[in-house]
Order: sequence, then C-alpha cells, then structure tokens
Amino acid sequence: MRKHIANLKSEEDENEINLTPMLDVVFIMLIFFIVTASFIRESGLDVNRPDQNEAQVVQEEGAILVVIDSTDDIWIDNRVVDVRAVRANVERLHAEDPERPVVVQAAKASSAELLVSVMDAARQADIYDISIAAGD
Repeated sequence: MRKHIANLKSEEDENEINLTPMLDVVFIMLIFFIVTASFIRESGLDVNRPDQNEAQVVQEEGAILVVIDSTDDIWIDNRVVDVRAVRANVERLHAEDPERPVVVQAAKASSAELLVSVMDAARQADIYDISIAAGD
C-alpha cells in the first residue's frame, strides 16, 4: 500500500507543467513588439502663434477684416454676411486694393468649422495672406 501512495505522489509531480519557458517566450515577444513598433507622427496644421507678451492690434483700414462673433455671425464691412457670400465679398474688397491682407477675427465661443469655412472661402478668392486674430 505504501508503494501505491508513493507512486501516485511521484506521478503528480511528473504531471505538473513548467511555465517558466512559456513566460520567457512571452516576455521576449513583448520586448520584440515594443522595439519594432513604429510610432506614427500625425501631421497637422502649422500655426504661427504670436508671443503672449506681444499685443497685436488689427487696424481695420489696413486689412480686410472678417469678424466671426460668438453667435457664429460673419461680419464684413459692418454688415452680417452669409458664409456662402464670404468669397464674393472678399474678392470685391481685394479687387479694390490687392495689397490688403485678410484678417479673420474669431470669437472664442465661435465654432471652428465656421472659421475653416471662412478661411477656405478666402483661399478660393486667391488670397493667401490670411491672418487669424482672437476676438472677445
């Protein structure tokens, strides 16, 4: 009977699975994937931001001023303009004086989509000297 119990105990020891080689393989694979992973740098828009210490004043006489207020209304020449009419108005003002740059002054509460639409309309009017100013 003692031999029988001893045989069972030795069989249990032999049936155990050694996990050490499997863990070694897992760690080696982890290190391999970390080292060979390619880190993708997504490209974005290049923005030239002025220093916070410098105050830039926009003069309305020297530039074509397009104002986007906090209620997403677009103002050109002190009148409200639809987003579809921005291109025509900017082209008209640019034809009067081709040297005038376009300044888009957007309120902080305005939508970014409208700002991009206004800038696209100005670029469609073949104006590439566009500046962005922060409004109230």
